[in-house]
Amino acid sequence: MAQWTSAIGSTQLARLLTSQQPRPAGPGTRRPPAYRALADGIRLLVLEGRVPVATRLPAERELAQALSVSRTTVAAAYEALRGEGFLESRRGAGSWTAVPAGNPLPARGLEPLPPEALGSMIDLGTAALPAPEPWLTRAVQGALEELPPYAHTHGDYPAGLPALRTMIAERYTAHGIPTMPEQIMVTTGAMGAIDAICHLFAGRGERVAVESPSYANILQLMREAGLRLVPVAMADGLQGWDLDRWRQVLREAAPRLAYVVADFHNPTGALADEEQRRSLVDSARAAGTVLVVDETMTELHFDGDSGGAAMPRRVCAFDPAGSTVITVGSASKAFWAGMRIGWVRAAPDVIRSLVAARAYADLGTPVLEQLAVNWLLNTGGWEEAVALRRAQALGNRDALVTAVRRELPDWEFDVPNGGLTLWVKAGGLSGSRLAELGERVGVRVPSGPRFGVDGAFEGYVRLPFTVGGAVADEAAARLAAAAQLVRDGQGAGGDVPRTLIA
Repeated sequence: MAQWTSAIGSTQLARLLTSQQPRPAGPGTRRPPAYRALADGIRLLVLEGRVPVATRLPAERELAQALSVSRTTVAAAYEALRGEGFLESRRGAGSWTAVPAGNPLPARGLEPLPPEALGSMIDLGTAALPAPEPWLTRAVQGALEELPPYAHTHGDYPAGLPALRTMIAERYTAHGIPTMPEQIMVTTGAMGAIDAICHLFAGRGERVAVESPSYANILQLMREAGLRLVPVAMADGLQGWDLDRWRQVLREAAPRLAYVVADFHNPTGALADEEQRRSLVDSARAAGTVLVVDETMTELHFDGDSGGAAMPRRVCAFDPAGSTVITVGSASKAFWAGMRIGWVRAAPDVIRSLVAARAYADLGTPVLEQLAVNWLLNTGGWEEAVALRRAQALGNRDALVTAVRRELPDWEFDVPNGGLTLWVKAGGLSGSRLAELGERVGVRVPSGPRFGVDGAFEGYVRLPFTVGGAVADEAAARLAAAAQLVRDGQGAGGDVPRTLIA
């Protein structure tokens, strides 16, 4: 019986391999043999999770043809991977990827670091901050006080608690976007909201336009739903969307959905201006594309950084009929990732369809957590907690920027005025190798290809504003140590000196 659970074609694997940047060669060093370079490339793809474990690889002859190398080269690379435990084979069943015994399975998304590892590892993998106390405790206490009447019911509220739906609708109305409770559905986080939208609007094989780069976990969610991702490059730096490219993709590809982050884009930190928002909504409407706008970072703006300038109007403000824009919000970034409360704002008929479909998914969102968010919104605690979160994120951002500029002066980035992420061009180094070697020297960082389609952004890493002070200094120092190891040619099976591991 075959041990593989999925397969990758020779053309796709060749594209992923050629997207990798070669290791910079030090003075007097020789390039590795072709088979060794191929084995290292496949090994990195497995460690990155871009080629999942138990994926059947192409036959030697097929891959050799796709890469324009000899079959002997591919055969030697596969043999090397088998010897290292990264490949298993069986006559008649082919060869499939594996990890050596004792190694953890690579994460396909950006799973949080286990709490027991936090003592030895600085985690820059997850863009989430600790809870803003005392507001979490107060919110839970307030929710417990309000729970008894709900405890006498069945507890199933597929659209969300009426009180919370009303409160969220009133907040949109206060922003100049008239909204009824019937336009709101409470979900289990933003991921739950987008998953429900994708299942309702796009079947397997349908096209979805996404920013390039974009949020890694959403890209993976869409891939696993069988959607065809159509990348649309962002404008340079923090300029937001490239509208000419968006018009072209919407016109020529006619995607069923488009997923965008207008406010402090994850990972680049870009903020789309009002004209960009209006133009994108008009283009999506003309193409018949539903525009899904992720607002999870909206409230994390650093007012002191922007001279007090007002935030642009929400994207849904440019779609008064509600026929084009579906908005997704969440408490996870502005408040706490452990508070798994998200919401969808859309036309009432869309909300009714989402609620009906929910009967075959998760049925509803936990009542106690909904009550906690409702307590925060109803008492002013939300504003207090978000102000605390902004101050913490701004301080962390400044500390991280200073430390990275000191330790890694050749790394390039633009400093955003909000959000939680810094998108960094890593001085010509491979982001995948930095991520691999960073784990060995005690810092966890996601590489650029996680945020792209088909291997893009190999030369980038994402750094979140989750650490500050001395920890930010140490994180930058460990990143510099990892960068030096990449320059020295480590990461292809070589050992990292233990003196570099904190």
